[in-house]
Amino acid sequence: MSADKADTLRSTLLRTGMLISRFTSHVVKFENEILKSLSSEQQRNKPGYFAIKPGKVKVGIIGIIVLAISSFSVSKAQKTGLGVKSKEAIALNQKLAQGWNTWNVRSVLSHTFLPQCFAVNLQLQDDATGAVLKKAFIGRGDEKVTPGPHSWDGSYTELKAEWRGISVQVKTAASGKDLSIIVTPDQTRNQGKLIIKPDMLWGKSGKPRISGNTFYFDNETDENSATFQLFANGQAEWRNGEMICPLEGKIVLSTLEGKSAGEIEALVDQAGKKFAESKKAYAPEIDLYDAMQTVLAWNVIYSPSRGDVISPVSRLWAIGWGSWVLFEWDTYFASFMYAFDNKELAYANAIAITNEITGNGFVPGAGSGVGKTEDRSQIPVGCYMIWKIYERYKEKWFLREVFDELLSWNRWWANKRDMDGYIVLGSDPYEDMDKKAESEAGKKVGCILESLDNSPMYDEAPFDSVAHRLALADVGQISLYINECKSLSLMANELGEIKIKKELDQRAEKYSKKLQTLWDEKTGIYLNKNLVTGEFSHRLSPTMFYSLLSGVPTREQAERMIKEHFYNPHEFWGDWILPSIARNDKDFDNDYWRGKIWGPMNFLVYCGLKNYDLPEATKDLVEKSRALILKNWMKTHHVCENYHSVTGDESDDRFYHWGGLLGLMTLLENED
Repeated sequence: MSADKADTLRSTLLRTGMLISRFTSHVVKFENEILKSLSSEQQRNKPGYFAIKPGKVKVGIIGIIVLAISSFSVSKAQKTGLGVKSKEAIALNQKLAQGWNTWNVRSVLSHTFLPQCFAVNLQLQDDATGAVLKKAFIGRGDEKVTPGPHSWDGSYTELKAEWRGISVQVKTAASGKDLSIIVTPDQTRNQGKLIIKPDMLWGKSGKPRISGNTFYFDNETDENSATFQLFANGQAEWRNGEMICPLEGKIVLSTLEGKSAGEIEALVDQAGKKFAESKKAYAPEIDLYDAMQTVLAWNVIYSPSRGDVISPVSRLWAIGWGSWVLFEWDTYFASFMYAFDNKELAYANAIAITNEITGNGFVPGAGSGVGKTEDRSQIPVGCYMIWKIYERYKEKWFLREVFDELLSWNRWWANKRDMDGYIVLGSDPYEDMDKKAESEAGKKVGCILESLDNSPMYDEAPFDSVAHRLALADVGQISLYINECKSLSLMANELGEIKIKKELDQRAEKYSKKLQTLWDEKTGIYLNKNLVTGEFSHRLSPTMFYSLLSGVPTREQAERMIKEHFYNPHEFWGDWILPSIARNDKDFDNDYWRGKIWGPMNFLVYCGLKNYDLPEATKDLVEKSRALILKNWMKTHHVCENYHSVTGDESDDRFYHWGGLLGLMTLLENED
């Protein structure tokens, strides 16, 4: 069994088990709706086939036969959370999951046609050793992939791949059923071979076969057929179901029958120009827009086990988590970035992470192909980001789609993470924990993972081993929770849920009063408090500025925090800002959350500054964030998980979508 099929089977079985368990108590209520949705899903499927010719390529529409067990486990006609999906959400997924794109998480050199799951995989072979680069990733050490433009819908893509002395540029253009690929080798480099490997992905029925100069994908024949033409521009041979082309000249592949190589090249170039033209609306910040849009577009994938289009933080992270992973606050931030100019992807990702809600009623820190973090949630920003998305598009169905889950999650924080009236971090043991979870769940490390992994803020924080809570009043967590209550209250008001609005307003007021007690007049900033000793912790992080998002600080307090701490070069000010722990902290060493600069931190502080109309600090944060992302983007075309706060160099995952938040601030300012 292939790795792809094994991942798909494992993920499907795991998800099926979770769904069966979660929906046991809802079977009677939802039986009619589920049966109806299964019937609709089956009716939508139509059989067909693909034929691919090197010389003339044919593409027909294949349908997918959906097994009953698959329909139950991944059908998007039902929620994985508290209810049944709306017709709008079903239509959204159907609209996204179609056509040619780089859907396959396992390689950016794989081009897949949905919903049929037919793929054209490009691979590189080293002549000297015979080794083959079967899967290519951005930001991995073995190969160097420089990402170029990538339209949201896959109508144009471009990248450069370098490996073992081989260097090729790959451009693609797609429209409807048609795909054209141009592979241009660098003739000055030591060349090898290009392997074109047809495949049926994710266990779909049928397999490629070769006849003459054409390879076919048989399912059941359909009168809808087309041809796939391959121009090899030199020698090419078939071998074990693959086509091998020496990298001696330009290689052109296309589904367009009757077109010459020159005509196809012109078509691909025109697609590139059209996409470039669409970016002119973002002048003079096209480079900044490119950085954010490119990392978001290349990280869009199709998840066969889920049956939907999602965006993991990066492909490398997804592979390690069973071929897909959605981290909580990462995905909500990505949704808002998509909302800048792609409503559908914004909605899809916000709905997907919200639907990962656990049986205990909270959105987990991560949902993935190997399970989810059943012991803990993560930093609460979902309501805020969804409200900001709603403000852009004003579609109430979107709010209704996620409102029940968000309300459940909001209540969970107050019920399960309250200690002495403060919101704290926690980690709850649960049944059937695997070995990895057992090492974290119910322990101090599990609590810290509900927030900033290895932040020095939590090093000395006391752990309540009975309640499984960190006995630390956390300024950042409380502030963001207050903001969540207020954002969800706005949603409730919009949906006419006045009783729920009142509940949320009362909760916001309750925790606002508790946040006021964390103000330290002597140091002029809000501080975390040890709930065992009652003493303030003076380990400073940008999370203290999150209090500005809550609306609790007075104008005078806000100005003191900015003057005495934001602009303090011993703490947060510098050439590159904002370090994730104060520069004068004894454990400041740029190890992950121990000093590196993170896009989401800067962005949340930016939102707080806007809340108080602090133009000077806002301008400085925006400009320095812009400089940081462009410093690395212009050199490597990487958008990173985080950055070194002394040198400003890229760090950790090199193609992680929330790094785009560093550029989003400038784009939002220009939009205003």
